Amino acid sequence: MKIEIINELDKEFVKYINDQLDKFNFVRWEVKEVKPLAIKVTDDNGKVIAGSASRSFGYWLLLDSLWVSEVMRGQDLGTKILVQTEAAAKARGCRYVLLDTLNFQARPFYEKHGYKVQWTQNNYPNENGCKYFMVKEI
Repeated sequence: MKIEIINELDKEFVKYINDQLDKFNFVRWEVKEVKPLAIKVTDDNGKVIAGSASRSFGYWLLLDSLWVSEVMRGQDLGTKILVQTEAAAKARGCRYVLLDTLNFQARPFYEKHGYKVQWTQNNYPNENGCKYFMVKEI
């Protein structure tokens, strides 16, 4: 047996480990399908100016990211993306949305839309920060 520490990204190795974990989980987890859900917003020239990426499984949507370019912020575009994401999730049978946001990101935005902090990871990534894990029933 040899144990080594790898300090550089090895995408092939990480994919292998993740695939092995997925195989283990698949035979034990009652949810057999994870479906991606994304929203892409482009300007008239086809440049991406906003969007979201998430995945649904069982009763849950995991909202991995929601981004709006700086020039488009403050124009309710984030709200439109969030509302459409929730509607698509609900149409898939999801009942809940889970997301996380850092202390300098979008907690007030999500709270305005009915999300509640379920857990706070303090000292993330150091003593000046934290990460909020938020949930909403849709």
